[in-house]
Amino acid sequence: MELHGGNRGGYQPKALEQSGCWLWQAALSTLNPNPTDSCPLYLNYATVAALPCRVSRHNSPSAAHFITRLVRTCLPPGAHRCIVMVCEQPEVFASACALARAFPLFTHRSGASRRLEKKTVTVEFFLVGQDNGPVEVSTLQCLANATDGVRLAARIVDTPCNEMNTDTFLEEINKVGKELGIIPTIIRDEELKTRGFGGIYGVGKAALHPPALAVLSHTPDGATQTIAWVGKGIVYDTGGLSIKGKTTMPGMKRDCGGAAAVLGAFRAAIKQGFKDNLHAVFCLAENSVGPNATRPDDIHLLYSGKTVEINNTDAEGRLVLADGVSYACKDLGADIILDMATLTGAQGIATGKYHAAVLTNSAEWEAACVKAGRKCGDLVHPLVYCPELHFSEFTSAVADMKNSVADRDNSPSSCAGLFIASHIGFDWPGVWVHLDIAAPVHAGERATGFGVALLLALFGRASEDPLLNLVSPLGCED
Repeated sequence: MELHGGNRGGYQPKALEQSGCWLWQAALSTLNPNPTDSCPLYLNYATVAALPCRVSRHNSPSAAHFITRLVRTCLPPGAHRCIVMVCEQPEVFASACALARAFPLFTHRSGASRRLEKKTVTVEFFLVGQDNGPVEVSTLQCLANATDGVRLAARIVDTPCNEMNTDTFLEEINKVGKELGIIPTIIRDEELKTRGFGGIYGVGKAALHPPALAVLSHTPDGATQTIAWVGKGIVYDTGGLSIKGKTTMPGMKRDCGGAAAVLGAFRAAIKQGFKDNLHAVFCLAENSVGPNATRPDDIHLLYSGKTVEINNTDAEGRLVLADGVSYACKDLGADIILDMATLTGAQGIATGKYHAAVLTNSAEWEAACVKAGRKCGDLVHPLVYCPELHFSEFTSAVADMKNSVADRDNSPSSCAGLFIASHIGFDWPGVWVHLDIAAPVHAGERATGFGVALLLALFGRASEDPLLNLVSPLGCED
């Protein structure tokens, strides 16, 4: 996907130069977006489409979801295609990421392997409103890295577990590390058990491909704080011995969406220049069934030093993330810990298919996540944060806690996040943010790469890139 930029002062996008002015005006006059509309031109060789005139306060002004939907349904076929995106400068980042979601990388359709001519899509940005000058080359490079990150995350999530197992995921991490000049830290298999990572080891020990904790670390001179992004990387979730049914198990290749987003965002963030210490922590396991599988009633000692009685082996994501955030706190000395996960099916009920759920110990960061979501198109909405009322759901008679709630009608997505937080402590003085992306990680049967744009926007103030500074909500008055 090639990206180009222009402005309205004398520059005309190529697609507009090739269409007659009268036809263009006639097409525009037919559009009546409700919420979108489109009109084919030249016997479907081109299409002009309109986005909503306005959106609600919980949507992105860029109308990012509608951009992806329109491109998927309206873009004419062909090997070499062009998209002209007309928008204001603040919507460029969200619009580019939305366009990237419409062009997934993974496919095993036999026709694709036989295709001789490589398909290309050229995207031209045509800026209107204030700040409508030509798009800077540095901005285009930022957009290219961000969209590459979105498509990388989507490719990993789309890839089935017979290919994207824990070994393969580690190869993806090593590939990014080599590109950035970073040697990852990897703890695997029995070493996890020896070093006390009872959550990751307990979840993944029954699988053919062993579990792992992997870390990519960026530690520049002059850093003023340490940030850790912790991603849930369950490459497949059968549910374990608390096994899922035939209708709920398909699609569980997507349970690594949090780790995939962290990898895509880390790659883009470092390429654009990141001023603070940034650690990407990947909690990788396959929740499988076998003679060594964890049983309900088993008790595991996690890296935090706390014991957990297993009452549901299908509540495994919180176990691996508990080890991940504990490691970020104890070994990496993080000031800010953000975990991202496809954690609960209840998230889709609580905040819907398009909005991730945020749970955090900081009101400022809760608001920042919502604002960042609106700026980048990866929408976010808060969950109830109230550990004094909810954490008792995990009470155990024989361990420090159980891993699943007693009452599934009592804000289960909030409770699941609180389980993770309990392993760094509710009185921990740093910032903890939990993002549950279970529903928005996919749209239908395709991955969305959700989370990459959100992380880049949320931490844009730590970037050397002016575009990421622009879309970051932290430090902004509005």
